[in-house]
Amino acid sequence: MQERILEKLSILANAAKYDVSCSSGGSSRKNENKGLGNVEGMGICHAYTEDGRCVSLLKILLTNHCIFDCAYCVSRKSNDVKRAAFTVEEVVDLTINFYRRNYIEGLFLSSGIFKNPDYTMERMVRIAKKLRTEHRFNGYIHLKAIPGASDALLKEAGLYADRLSVNIEMPTEQSLQLLAPDKKREDVINPMLFLKNEILANKDEAKVLKKAPLFAPAGQTTQMVIGATPENDWQILKLSDAFYKGMNLKRVYYSGYVPVSNDNRLPAVGTPVPAIRENRLYQADWLMRFYGFSVNEIISPEAPHLDMEVDPKLAWALRHLDQFPVDINKADLDVLKRVPGIGIQSAEKILQARKFATLTWEHLKKFNIATNRAKYFINCKYQKHSEKDYTPEQIKNFILAQSYSKYATNFSSQLNLF
Repeated sequence: MQERILEKLSILANAAKYDVSCSSGGSSRKNENKGLGNVEGMGICHAYTEDGRCVSLLKILLTNHCIFDCAYCVSRKSNDVKRAAFTVEEVVDLTINFYRRNYIEGLFLSSGIFKNPDYTMERMVRIAKKLRTEHRFNGYIHLKAIPGASDALLKEAGLYADRLSVNIEMPTEQSLQLLAPDKKREDVINPMLFLKNEILANKDEAKVLKKAPLFAPAGQTTQMVIGATPENDWQILKLSDAFYKGMNLKRVYYSGYVPVSNDNRLPAVGTPVPAIRENRLYQADWLMRFYGFSVNEIISPEAPHLDMEVDPKLAWALRHLDQFPVDINKADLDVLKRVPGIGIQSAEKILQARKFATLTWEHLKKFNIATNRAKYFINCKYQKHSEKDYTPEQIKNFILAQSYSKYATNFSSQLNLF
C-alpha cells in the first residue's frame, strides 16, 4: 500500500472513531451473483449484528475537511488538526483490498462536509455504487446521510447502502444552535422523514414485486452527543422514544462527549462524560425497545436522571414493589421480563420449561438468571429465601453489596495467579 494512502487511512480512521453508530444489524443482503462479500458471513469482529454475530467494518471518513465549525467536533474547521481526503477510487480500492485479505466484511463511511452537503453526498453515493455495480460487492455498507443533501441523492444512496443514518447530534434545537450555529435542525429531521417514507414504500413494493430493489434494508439510525450540553436523561430518552415511534429508527446511539477543546461553551478538557451514563442510557433504551417499558415508566420530569448505582430495570422494580413478588410458575412473559435479573431469553426458557414441571429454585439456577437480584422479586416452589419485607433501599443496598463482593472476590482470585 502506498505511503500516502496509509497516512490518509491513519488520519481518517482515527477521525471516524467518534461516530459510535456502526452497528451492522438488520440486513440480509445475499450474494447470488458470484460477486464479492456477503453480509451474512463471518470474519474479524468489530461490530455486532442484531442476532449477536460479529462483523468487521472498514470505518473511515471520506474527508475530515469541513465547512462547519461545530464546537464538539474534532474535525471542525477551526481545529488545528492534520487534514486528509480520500478519492472515490481510493475508498473503493481500500474496501476491496481489505476484503480480499479477510480484514473486513463491510464499509462504514462518514465524512466531513466539503463545499456543500450535495457535493459530499454525491461522492459517498458514487463509492457505494461502484462497489455494488462494478465490483459486485455484496458485503455490508453503512453510509452517513449528510444533513441538507437532496432527496434525489438520499434515494440513490438507499439503493446501494444497507443502512443510512443522519446524526441528530444535539438533544435539543437550542443546544444545536449554541454549539453548531451553521446547522439547522430541519436539515436533520427532513432527511429522516424522507428515508422513513422511502423505506416503508419499498416494503410495500416488495409485497407486490418479488424483485423490487432493496432500499436501505437495515433501516436508519441516528446518534446524539451526550454531556456536551445540560440536557437531562429524561429529555434524551423522550427524544429517542419520539424517533422510534415517529421515524421507525432501528437504533439511537448515545455518544458521551469527549472534550476536544477549551471552548467555554463546553465542559472543561479533562472532564469526559462518565461511561456509566452512556451505559444507563443504552440500558433504558433496551428496555423501551425489547422489554415493553414506556419511557414514562423508566424516567419522569420529577426524577429526570437515571440512577447511576443500579440499572433502570432494577430501579423501576424498586419503585414498584407492590407488583412483586411474582409467581414464577404463573406469570406471563411480559411480567417475567420485568423481573430484575431475568432477561428475554431466560424468561422464554422459563415459560417453556414450566410446561413440563413446576419450577423450583434449583431449576431457576440453570436458566442463567441473576439470582442475587431476582430472588427479591419472585416466588417459586421450595424457595428457601424470604425476602418480602425489605424496603426498597434495603434491597438496593443488599444487591450493591453483593455486586461489590463478587467483583472483589474475582479481583482477589486474579491476584492469586501472580
